[in-house]
Amino acid sequence: MFENLRADFQAAMGDRKMETGWWRVLLHVEMPALLCYRYSHWVLTLRIPVVRQLLMIPALFWQRFNQLFLGVFISPDAEIGPGMVIHTPQGLYIPPVKIGQGATFQSGVLIGSGCKEIGENVYFGAGCKIVGDCKIGNNVVIVANSVVITDVPDNTTIMGVPARIKLPGGKPRRFPWRAAQPAAEASAPSKGNGHATKANGVGHPQPVTQTSNQQASA
Repeated sequence: MFENLRADFQAAMGDRKMETGWWRVLLHVEMPALLCYRYSHWVLTLRIPVVRQLLMIPALFWQRFNQLFLGVFISPDAEIGPGMVIHTPQGLYIPPVKIGQGATFQSGVLIGSGCKEIGENVYFGAGCKIVGDCKIGNNVVIVANSVVITDVPDNTTIMGVPARIKLPGGKPRRFPWRAAQPAAEASAPSKGNGHATKANGVGHPQPVTQTSNQQASA
């Protein structure tokens, strides 16, 4: 349990560059649901009869709390590998299914109980649904609001309702956190080239050539 939690914390810190540190990760809204799953799954593996039942009591109350206030249900019988990341903990349902390491979940993700198996490094977009007796491979990106009803091979990006459009490459694109630049810096003229500068929308100035009066008169 502790090794998986350590990997989960490392994944959370690596994905959010502005929120590093163990205590800041603990304050994330989704952490109660993730901690509850790791604890509940660990309790199920205990083989001490009386201790197992006693430790299961707080796990059940904790699970109901997550369902009521976070809208998250992760079955303790699910086998989820290390490095699990929950971005937005609303409307998430994970049944007893085997999921590999490095899984990333957005809000509104529903995995049906008939799902066979899910591989490693799978990215679940917001609102996607896994329905039916299907198997998801490794390095798969499921685009938002897609409904998957068939098997998905490795290294694939899939989309559609039902999901039939399969594109090569299953690595999700990471967008870094960016701070907005002041307007004065974005519109400041460059030095040494004699040209004015104009912001291109992402904070990087591009040169704009000014037409001289002689060229205009010609």
